[in-house]
Amino acid sequence: MASNPSAVLFKTDDLKVVDRPIPKPAPGQVQIAMHRVGICGSDVHYWTHGAIGDFIVRAPMVMGHESAGIVNEVGEGVTTLKIGDRVAIEPGVPCRRCDYCKTGNYNLCPDMKFCATPPVDGSLARYYVHEADFCFKLPDHVTLEEGALLEPLSVGVHACNRAGVRMGSKVLVCGAGPIGLVNLLTAKSYGASKVVITDLDSNRLQKAKEMGADCCIQVSRDMTAKDIAVKVKEYLGDLATQTIECTGAEPSICAGIYSTRSGGTLVLVGLGKPVVNIPIVDASVREVDIRGIFRYRNCYPTALEMVASGAVDVKPLVTHHYELEQTLDAFKTANNPTSGAIKVMIKCNVE
Repeated sequence: MASNPSAVLFKTDDLKVVDRPIPKPAPGQVQIAMHRVGICGSDVHYWTHGAIGDFIVRAPMVMGHESAGIVNEVGEGVTTLKIGDRVAIEPGVPCRRCDYCKTGNYNLCPDMKFCATPPVDGSLARYYVHEADFCFKLPDHVTLEEGALLEPLSVGVHACNRAGVRMGSKVLVCGAGPIGLVNLLTAKSYGASKVVITDLDSNRLQKAKEMGADCCIQVSRDMTAKDIAVKVKEYLGDLATQTIECTGAEPSICAGIYSTRSGGTLVLVGLGKPVVNIPIVDASVREVDIRGIFRYRNCYPTALEMVASGAVDVKPLVTHHYELEQTLDAFKTANNPTSGAIKVMIKCNVE
């Protein structure tokens, strides 16, 4: 059989491409010849720190969860896919039996198996197997690279749903990294009349402008949270109806609260310190709803329709391409703040 080169994280700062057995699909699964896998901030964090919160790399783990490929083998009982189908892979598979799953909130399933989250292997390999019902067939005109980008885009869909973004919304997005940009794209496609985005980095703000931001505010570390809110209000003529915070940084969360209008909603997407100090009284007396999100649920079909219909163009997110054998270089680029990287994409198979 052909080899299965896979990007394996052994421990902190120890990432290698090694050969592993080609996995065979169990009943209900498909084997996928992987073609595109994007590098996520969580992948980089596992590489540099060996853990995210309680998820600790204790054994070798294949990286990658933003992925798409071509069905190469079909397991017993699979009727929805066939060999040759091009698919995007939703990387989290829940238990399907708990109350969270049965009520549609499967992203909160306590037995979720999520790619490249210890101890579950990811999909940054030549071949990979996944549950067929969490693979989404791509229309002919949607590329495999766009299919891989449905994963971060689904985060934007879930965040905008939680925020209540709708026609005429005036939205603030804090942070112009990959997740901030997919929230920008989603908010605009949902009909937001204006989207303001903030960041420390002028190059990221230029990318946000190119991708449809109505106003870009470059913040500095000496600006207060209220200073930022003043600038947001100057542009919008009022505070934001919805704010989507994508940095996880305490000062940015505070700015998000002050920048959200009374009765509005702030959604926390970015993850930073486990404990932060925020102006909770200001939020409480103005009835600013503060909501969290955890990944996404039931969002892949919407994200796929957004891309397939042309309502959203995710292609500009990709700034760098590497081959599977160059995975370590790809991770170094993704982790280098001077590289200009937004989304680094790895090619796993020859097309």
